[in-house]
Amino acid sequence: MVMSVLFNLIFPPPASLVVSGMSVISLVSLANAGFSEIRGKHLNYSKFWNANPTGKKQIKLSSKAGMLLLYTPAFLAGLASFWIFPHGGVRSTLLQSALTLHFFKRVFEVLFIHKFSGGMLLDSAIPITLSYFLSTATMIYAQHLTQGLPEPPINLLYPGIVLFLVGIIGNFYHHYLLTKLRGKGDERSTRFQRVACLSLHYFLLAG
Repeated sequence: MVMSVLFNLIFPPPASLVVSGMSVISLVSLANAGFSEIRGKHLNYSKFWNANPTGKKQIKLSSKAGMLLLYTPAFLAGLASFWIFPHGGVRSTLLQSALTLHFFKRVFEVLFIHKFSGGMLLDSAIPITLSYFLSTATMIYAQHLTQGLPEPPINLLYPGIVLFLVGIIGNFYHHYLLTKLRGKGDERSTRFQRVACLSLHYFLLAG
């Protein structure tokens, strides 16, 4: 019952060992990261927090360099997909465009919007970088494999485009507003007073 409703909205999962394997790896990795957080072993990365509070000798990057390391490979994967799958159809092209734009926005914000005061440990940055890169590549490849399959009975393509654009524009705009609030004491916009983590609401909307 649940699966039949779900398949009215999405394509069935492609019969691919690569996609299935990457899905299992992603699930196991996320579960392991969650259990590590519960046990108190946290990933040491932040725009503002001082990484490596234990004082152990580890390779530490500036927050700006670390964030670029996180997002750039996934952005390049999205960009390369236009060359690897040049004629993938409307849905594939939209997915490639959405992922590329998403990570381009993140790289652009790191370079020109965000203000950093923290650091990031390399051993925390590497698994996050791989996660973003592999997730991007897997989604694009999985969508490519749906070519020739019947379209889902309920077409959510256009509502999805609208939600993505509202989310990514809203997220960018509120990241810009947040940079203007730093260092100004208790000054806040009305929207930030009413909603916690407003930029993340838009981020979830775009996702």
